[in-house]
Amino acid sequence: MNDTFLKACRGEKTDYTPVWFMRQAGRYLPEYQKVRSKVDFLTLCKTPELAAEVTIQPVDILGVDAAILFSDILIPLEAMGMKLEFSESKGPVLYNPIRDDAAVSRLKKIKPEEDVPFVMDTIKILRKELEKKVPLIGFSGAPFTLATYMIEGGSSKNFLNTKKMMFQSPELYGKLMKKIVNTVISYLSSQIAAGAQAVQIFDSWAGILAPDDYKEFELPYVKKIVSSLKKQHPETPVIYFANNCAGIIKDVKKSGADVVGVDWRIDIADAIKRLGKKAAVQGNLDPCALFSSGEELEKKIQDILIKAENAKGHIFNLGHGILPETPVKNAIAAVEAVHKYSKRG
Repeated sequence: MNDTFLKACRGEKTDYTPVWFMRQAGRYLPEYQKVRSKVDFLTLCKTPELAAEVTIQPVDILGVDAAILFSDILIPLEAMGMKLEFSESKGPVLYNPIRDDAAVSRLKKIKPEEDVPFVMDTIKILRKELEKKVPLIGFSGAPFTLATYMIEGGSSKNFLNTKKMMFQSPELYGKLMKKIVNTVISYLSSQIAAGAQAVQIFDSWAGILAPDDYKEFELPYVKKIVSSLKKQHPETPVIYFANNCAGIIKDVKKSGADVVGVDWRIDIADAIKRLGKKAAVQGNLDPCALFSSGEELEKKIQDILIKAENAKGHIFNLGHGILPETPVKNAIAAVEAVHKYSKRG
């Protein structure tokens, strides 16, 4: 098996810089669209054979160095007792948003093997299928990001209800976050037990918090998850991706994660300097750069590779998910360029 990705997570020497893309299994691939045309999104997430098939597609098509489980960050919220739907126009919709103590109290403690068995079954299939290929990454949403969906009932522009709860009812917010933290720990721990070789915590909305608010209302919860996973599974790398992290990176570094994922809004050399040698770094090409011409794209990739040479370890990635309109040939070219220009010795 190609374990370059796992070596980079641990800060070990590698022959080249490994690369994978967030949302690499998805709508930009015709092969994915073919599978997706037969079922709705949630059914795809909950059908292990299909979820495994689309997880493997980018490994074979793009030549990436890691596979990431095909699922969605909101899956465990259903198991906690929330009704979830995906609308083509509005995106995810969570009915009966969590706005008061009674709603928080109703949320269930999950048993992942019983409540979301399809996730564990998908991982087991993938470990067999990927045995001679690449490692498998499991994942979860971060506490604050999951809380925003639970409180808002879906996506939001200003996160008013979430911030109102934080500022007006901090005890209620803390009670909700405690329940989410317990869910994330058991969910990720079960993924590792099922065979995930690394896990990523996605904090898609961390950057909407002021630095002091991030420190108070999110960081302690992320730290708890990371430290708990490190105790239970010391050999499994934990990646923490805080989107829009430039203003909070000095606190993100305190998460305890083995790898910190950074978006494209911060120069990677600056991110590495501020993170120090405690964690490896992952990132950080702008997803829209995949629409550049071949020469321009190669130049951008080389620039990131050069700037990341001093990192404890570097995993090349986009600064956020790959866009549905991305030309597949450009994604392939990006992977080839990373491998070509980072080859050592």
